[in-house]
Amino acid sequence: MQERYIKYYSHHLGADNEILIYGHWGYPVIVFPTTMGRYYEAKDFKLIDAAKGLINDGKVKIYCPDSIDKYSWYAKHLHPSERIQNHIYYDQYLNEELIPAIQRECGVEKVAVAGCSFGGYHAANFAFRHPDKVSHLFTMGAAFDIRSFLNGFYNDQVYFNNPPDYLPNLNDANLWQMNIVLGTCNADFCRPETERLSGILKSKHIDHWLDVRWHGTHDWPIWREMFPEYLSRI
Repeated sequence: MQERYIKYYSHHLGADNEILIYGHWGYPVIVFPTTMGRYYEAKDFKLIDAAKGLINDGKVKIYCPDSIDKYSWYAKHLHPSERIQNHIYYDQYLNEELIPAIQRECGVEKVAVAGCSFGGYHAANFAFRHPDKVSHLFTMGAAFDIRSFLNGFYNDQVYFNNPPDYLPNLNDANLWQMNIVLGTCNADFCRPETERLSGILKSKHIDHWLDVRWHGTHDWPIWREMFPEYLSRI
């Protein structure tokens, strides 16, 4: 399986960003790491190995960028307004630097996004904020409400990065074209959050699959089973 490492300076982040890319060809899938995870997390926890067949067959090409959670949502030493601003810089990096590079490299207009746990938040938030850039959204064991990170602080920037708040008011036609899978399992403590988001989508008549077939807890073994099945929908 082809693996490529890239490190480059991001003008929006004002720092170097690192990324691992898997596969020689295929539809691009961005996989976000879990809480404060690094770009190599999906490799270390065998999520990439779970999709090896699809990668080697040239069906998908997987991009694993770094997160900046320790400077945003989990930066408890910063005022909440600074945390949310740092996340906005990350969103700008994705939208204006990483995505255009992937579009050029793969010759596509849209990409797929995926993530487990807090990575699922990142995937969903990016997909709903930029539905013109995203064709597929796959979340596994995710929660989507970030208000608990901000000690009661709330402003427009929080609103526009909290899917349960802004999603009900979106009307971009691309949302109704997106292929969405929300995966969870019977004993996952994030299951209520996933079901809540599904309810919002259902109320807007946005087609999606709420996948609750799995038996297990909030952990990698379940996500490794989900991941290749969801990728096969591309």
